[in-house]
Amino acid sequence: MPRIAIIAAMEREVRPLIRSWKVRTMEHGGRPYRLFEDGEAALICGGIGAEAARRATEAVIREVSPVRVISVGFAGALNPSLPVGHVLEPRTVINAADSVRTEVGSGEGILVSSANVSGKEQKTWLRKAYAASAVDMEAAAVAQGAQARGVEFAAVKVISDAADFSLPAMDRFVASDGTFHSVKFACHVALRPWLWGTAIALARNSSKASHALCGALVSYLGRETLPRQTSTGEPLLADLNPTKLGPEFAGAHTRTGAQSHTQADGKQ
Repeated sequence: MPRIAIIAAMEREVRPLIRSWKVRTMEHGGRPYRLFEDGEAALICGGIGAEAARRATEAVIREVSPVRVISVGFAGALNPSLPVGHVLEPRTVINAADSVRTEVGSGEGILVSSANVSGKEQKTWLRKAYAASAVDMEAAAVAQGAQARGVEFAAVKVISDAADFSLPAMDRFVASDGTFHSVKFACHVALRPWLWGTAIALARNSSKASHALCGALVSYLGRETLPRQTSTGEPLLADLNPTKLGPEFAGAHTRTGAQSHTQADGKQ
């Protein structure tokens, strides 16, 4: 059984990682999910927001009984020095709704989870209020769901919008189950020429962030799926930085995969 369960909001965040993974359909609470599996890792995309993340956490823990649950996906920068594509492994996750803190035990910095898509003013406020480096919408819910079931928690996030980036009003296009209505959003933008430049930049940034995240997750999984006695437990912040992974995701996948197989087999 997989011992690492990964929870993302949307498949487009992790598509470069899961394109060759096995996929099957499972159901929980009357909702179908696509479960992607590869070796000791399983991945589920639960939707946008805390409630969708909570349900997905419960579903994947019940389905695969993992040792660790990891919240992954896009985050907005609160620290102006963090560029698009920068990967974070936060040490602390804070729920902005109730200020509950989850200490991960490794990693660096603070990630705060907000109930809404954060614009520039909200980002400024969150940085001052929580001394956080980045903001997302799901990690705190995943953390609390994992803790409630006695499962280890971690988070790996990638910056998809810089601190000064003005996001369009996107909350209205998120359904109650966490699904994003991309067609409605596209129609909304198409009728508003002043949003075209922002939408193009958002798509470009999302693609860059997705590839950086998936490259970093290959390194993360390569470390975590080795025998436990070979793991130091130290964060891979240097390895998670996409500049360390080389220009091509496929190259990082090949190098990490070969390395992990060699070490697991006890070969030089």
